[in-house]
Order: sequence, then structure tokens, then C-alpha cells
Amino acid sequence: MKLSRKNGLRASAIGALVVSGALVLSACGSDDNTAAPDKKDGGNTSAAASNIACEGAKGQLLAAGSSAQKNAMDLWVKNFQAACSGVEINYQAIGSGGGITKFNQGQVAFAGSDSALKEEEVAESQKICKGGKGVNLPMVGGPVAIGYKLEGVDNLVLDAPTLAKIFDNKITKWNDEAITKLNPGVKLPDSTIQAFHRSDESGTTQNLGKYLSEAAPADWKHDPKSKSWPAQGGQAANGSSGVATAVKDAEGSIGYFELSYATANKISTVSINTGAAAPVAATSENASKAIAAAKVKGTGSDLALSLDYATKAEGAYPIVLVTYEIACDKGNKAETLPTLKAFLNYTVSEEGQKVLADAGYAPLPAEIAAKVRTIVPTLS
Repeated sequence: MKLSRKNGLRASAIGALVVSGALVLSACGSDDNTAAPDKKDGGNTSAAASNIACEGAKGQLLAAGSSAQKNAMDLWVKNFQAACSGVEINYQAIGSGGGITKFNQGQVAFAGSDSALKEEEVAESQKICKGGKGVNLPMVGGPVAIGYKLEGVDNLVLDAPTLAKIFDNKITKWNDEAITKLNPGVKLPDSTIQAFHRSDESGTTQNLGKYLSEAAPADWKHDPKSKSWPAQGGQAANGSSGVATAVKDAEGSIGYFELSYATANKISTVSINTGAAAPVAATSENASKAIAAAKVKGTGSDLALSLDYATKAEGAYPIVLVTYEIACDKGNKAETLPTLKAFLNYTVSEEGQKVLADAGYAPLPAEIAAKVRTIVPTLS
């Protein structure tokens, strides 16, 4: 969620954020051929692995959910398993909805989700978390990019109302007046827009819907809480990897996925006209400025966040995503609890975050990272 347009975040540029406390959002795909390429020097891996505390971790740990954190999980799992002999972490990138379902059925130790648990999902989790409930632990965050393929157009600007109309099949031509006004001097073709969306339940879809609902309420009348694509028309593809591949292959296409998918597939991304002085590009630094304004809405051990999708702050990219790990605060299975805690302790540690620092994703606020670090050891 080219995407990793330089990602090194300076503390002076992001105010409340601290690079050493960075949590980085990775790509959403479940297909290996769309994953962000690994660094061949292996330096980060060995350095991170040398500092991992296994803390009684053993056996197999099953997890499932958000494809947005699939590439992050691949890196974390690789390092953790290298450091902790005999441990196997199996994360299935089946989408946020599927992960929560498996968690609430007791099939996995934790779930990844691009949106916080709903009240009914929390209530359902109490059947599995004996004496406790499922809690949302922010782990990675970053921009949801709007990718497109349009020959001869390298810098496309759109705003929320125009995006809403495109994805709602109300703007169907690339040279529509609304698009040409936002792109003076750009030669736009008189061709049909091919809009792609997720076919599976997705927190990425939900976050895009929240953005469109808040930033363009007159043009996006669909349920912002829906993880399923709510609009008519368009073409569907499975997972962020599927949408990215479809956009990469189809001239005149547009779709949404995490920034790293655009980077890995060399897909051009839209800059958003938010009403600020200049359109805002989908970069890690710009997403960080939006995430910096996040507020904790959860209570106790729950750290669900509230994001301002309608921000007009200078340089703040508004279509952002925070991905959670969902685990029981109490009532975890005794046989998997040590591995669960050791693994999550690593992923939220400075070492775990630094592994992803070069991937180009947005850090979460330092104070949120610090809170997660205090909560993970209390899981029981």
C-alpha cells in the first residue's frame, strides 16, 4: 500500500511518531509471486533474529486473516522460526472476515484484521476466550493506494467525490469532466474505465468505504462498515494480489490495494486532492501524518483506533489502514500461549519493526506501539 516512494521517516516530519517505534504495513496478497521481494543480503534477518526472545515458544501456532499483513508476516515468521528452533508459525492470508471467523471458532490462536472487532464479534469471542474476550492490538499500518494503468498518464489526481463516482459506476470514461478538471493539461483518453474491487470480505474494502463515506458523503451512500464490496458494477478479483494483478494487466483500469502491491507490481498510484494546498501522494510519510491523528477508542487491553479519513492536513494521505492482531486477553490455550506471546512480542518490538522499515509503510504513533508492548506480556 511506485509505492515505497522513499520510506525513511524522519521524526521531525511526523511529529508524534518515532521511527524506532514504527509499525509497518505490508502488502495484502496471499500469492507468493506478488509478495514484496526479499532483501538478498539477509542482513536485517540475521540482526533481528539474534535479538528474538523465544521465551518458551514451541510447536505450531496457527493464525489467519488480513492479507494486508501477509508480507509482514512472511518476514516475521522467517526471522522468528530461524531464532526459535522447532517453532512453526502458520499464517493464512484469507482476508479479515475469514480470520475473525476462524478465531471465533477457536481454530487459530490469533487473527489479523484490517478493522477492529464489531460488538457482536467481541461477544462471540467470549465463547472461545474463557473468562476474557478478543482484543484489538494494532501491529502494522499504512496507505491504501489507488492504482491505475493509463498509457501516457504518469501523474493522476483524483478527489473523494470523483473516486466515489468511479467505483460506484457513475463515472465511466477517463475523459469525464470531473477527471479532466482535476488534471489540467493532461491528455486523458476517451476510453472506458475498468474499475476493480475485492471479491472477498476485506478490511481494505471497509477502510476505503469509510474514507469515501466521510470524505464524499453525498456521493457514496453505501454502508461504510461493510467488508464486502457494496456497490454495483465493476469487476471483482480475489485478494489485494488479485486486484493488483488485474490492474497491472488491463489498460484503462483502476483498483485499490496496499501500497507495497503497487511497488512490487510497478503500478502507478493516484494522488488525492483532499482540499489541502497540493494533492497528496500515497507514500509512507504522508500516511504517517494521517495516522498520527489516530485516537484510541478501545478500553482496557483493547487498542482499537479511530482514524480521520476526511483530514485536510497538509501532506496527510487520507486513505489509510491499520491492521490488528486479534487475540484473547484471557483464556488463551495453554499449549500455544507461550508461542503466541513470544511471537507478538517480537513483531511489536523495535527489532520486528526495523525488519520492515525499508518496505515503505507507515509507522503507527509511538505511544500506541508502547501500549501494545505493555499489553502483549499480560495475555493469559
